[in-house]
Amino acid sequence: MHSNQHKKVGPPGRSLRLVAVPVILTALVAFNGLQTDDRNADWIAYGGNKAGNRYSPLTQINLSNVSQLRVAWEYDAAKLAEVTPAAGAPAAGSPAAGAPASGSPARRRPMEIQCQPIIVNGVLYGTTPYLSLFALKADTGEELWRFDPFAGGTPRFHANRGVMFWEDGRDKRILYTAGNHLCAVDAATGKLVQRFGDGGRVDLSAGVTGRPGRDNDKLSVDATSPGVIYKDMLVIGSRVSEYGDAAPGHIRAFDVRTGKLKWTFHTVPEPGEPGHDTWPKDAWKRIGGANNWAGMVLDEKRGAVYFGTGSPSVDFYGADREGKNLYANCVISLNAEKGKMNWYYQTVHHDLWDRDISCQPNLLTVTHKGSNGKPRKIDAVAQATKDGLLFLLDRDTGKPLFPVEERPALTDYHLPGEHPWPTQPFPIRPAPFARQNFTESEITDRTPEAHAFVLEKFKQTRSGNKYMPPSKEGSLYLGIGGGAEWGGNAADPEGILYQNANEMVWDLKMMDYQRRPSAGKPGTSQTAASPGQAVYMRNCAACHRADRQGSGQEYPSLVQVGSRMSKEEIGSIIKTGRGRMPSFQHISDKDRDELVGFLLNTPSKTPGAEEHSASEAPAEAQSVFPYIPPYINNGWTRFFDPDGYPAIKPPWGTLNAIDLNTGEYLWRVPLGEFPELTKKGVPITGTENYGGPIVTAGGLVFIAGTKDEKIRAFDRKTGKTVWEYQLPAGGFATPATYMVNGKQYVVIAAGGAKNGHKAGGKYIAFALP
Repeated sequence: MHSNQHKKVGPPGRSLRLVAVPVILTALVAFNGLQTDDRNADWIAYGGNKAGNRYSPLTQINLSNVSQLRVAWEYDAAKLAEVTPAAGAPAAGSPAAGAPASGSPARRRPMEIQCQPIIVNGVLYGTTPYLSLFALKADTGEELWRFDPFAGGTPRFHANRGVMFWEDGRDKRILYTAGNHLCAVDAATGKLVQRFGDGGRVDLSAGVTGRPGRDNDKLSVDATSPGVIYKDMLVIGSRVSEYGDAAPGHIRAFDVRTGKLKWTFHTVPEPGEPGHDTWPKDAWKRIGGANNWAGMVLDEKRGAVYFGTGSPSVDFYGADREGKNLYANCVISLNAEKGKMNWYYQTVHHDLWDRDISCQPNLLTVTHKGSNGKPRKIDAVAQATKDGLLFLLDRDTGKPLFPVEERPALTDYHLPGEHPWPTQPFPIRPAPFARQNFTESEITDRTPEAHAFVLEKFKQTRSGNKYMPPSKEGSLYLGIGGGAEWGGNAADPEGILYQNANEMVWDLKMMDYQRRPSAGKPGTSQTAASPGQAVYMRNCAACHRADRQGSGQEYPSLVQVGSRMSKEEIGSIIKTGRGRMPSFQHISDKDRDELVGFLLNTPSKTPGAEEHSASEAPAEAQSVFPYIPPYINNGWTRFFDPDGYPAIKPPWGTLNAIDLNTGEYLWRVPLGEFPELTKKGVPITGTENYGGPIVTAGGLVFIAGTKDEKIRAFDRKTGKTVWEYQLPAGGFATPATYMVNGKQYVVIAAGGAKNGHKAGGKYIAFALP
């Protein structure tokens, strides 16, 4: 621990003011939302409660004794029994199902855990790196059962961040998503609830029909974050493709008893629906996305569900979707019973920067002055964004509680056909919790060599304005990967929000879609030289780049991939997915084989590849599905110095305490460190971090998620580090806390694997001796 870890600093350009705020005792009930008695306290939902506060009223672990925390138990969620039996082998739940069996090679690859478990009646429910669901005794970590959703079938892997619980008398269910299915599992036995959907499963493509040329079997639809349950209705979003084959990001409600679809809300409005006029007339036929992938929250008293939506397809180019593009990039409130809109608030108009709303909203109560000048309590929605902004909205109306300006945005120097929106919303208060622009004064000065390297790139690339339209020449941005990320934030009953943040520069360059550099004259390109290359450009180039060089550990190079993997292993990964890479199970076997051949440099040649102008768009594809844009990004590329450190000055990751009664920062500290830099005397820099915080009445903020693979506790009043523990692998998830038989525990999934980290696979619980 280091004394400079708790230095009180304000956000850039703002002075720090510590503000004493009286405890809002009446808010405690709303924040608890937990089943509690003197000896037991649950963590009943993703985010702790249905409001997403990540707050616990427990005080057994507190500032005076947190330094005594010890490991209470560990659970290996990636044990050998993960292997899925081949077709015809025993099904999950049978006595033989836990034994090792032959299965997909994908089962032997490291996968990460992002799950925040729930704890109900002394039982902890979570997911493994391979999407199996398990139940443990929450005080000992002893396994009660494990359910494999892919037993006897083909797996389809993706991140899972949590599960849902519902009960009616003895009928108790865990609902969660695995692949393209929503599963209902008996909470006591770990077996599918046969009367739910089709033998315990519901196809997540349900309700995505009705658009010309869209075959559900060819759409990628899954869900990485859980939904919410209102009465007997489960409301959920989805993760879809971010490219021209994206499914629409409908919000759906399913009957929690039967699995039947109850209602659908179109986030890309169809003809006759409000908001349809913010798109070109027929855009709904081919534009997808605008989906809620980061999770949602519920106000049970109002019967309202709140969530944020992502950008429309395709990322970084929007010529074929001129307009504001409602309801993409919006905070939305829906009537949970009927799926009708209460209100919306758009945080980015006509998104060209992949600035999805990337985390759950947080429902809290704040004290603001009313029109008569007297303080009044207001139920609010706090929404953090990827680019480090925080919107505080009235829960009933969606109106901002702090002023928001529509500021001019750049509209020149854009790609042909593009229509950048001339203004963008910017909240005046609170100040941004992450820097907004990469300027020359922010270039790293870690070493003279690092500074010179970054400065040279800086001078060759557009920078300095977060609303620069993407270009073929290249641009440097903050906020593509957070700012705020899917881990969200925590809020206490005093109206204080605790938000972790990333400060990373991204190097974005647009290129011609479905083309490769020509060997002929400069300024020309060729159509794909093989069917496999065409499949690659449609599905892979946006992450792994057209030249297959990749863009860092999260999107590795595919050059010479055949030296690392067999043909069968490559095909398996394409089919099942891995980490951030979605399953491409929806593409045909023929296309998959062509793609594997291209990656192994054994493509079938297509004669007569013709040269075209590099700016010429594919002529046939602008009005059909899948939509083929003329430009695509070069991959999600972080900008590092020659030694692999971020190109910007520290801090590179922070934890912030923001008083939402006043809009002022109480403290801001670096989150995470590079030990090798600390040894050299470099002040703590913070690191990139994924996962979120929780806050407790014991005066503590717990958070992991850092590159140094530690979990830490901070004093919630000062930001001082008061405890830390070196995990066996990165804790890229959000902790949970609960009490069983009079003992409080803090648990974290230490899955590692993200961004090239070593793989883990354990859940680790801490308690006092």
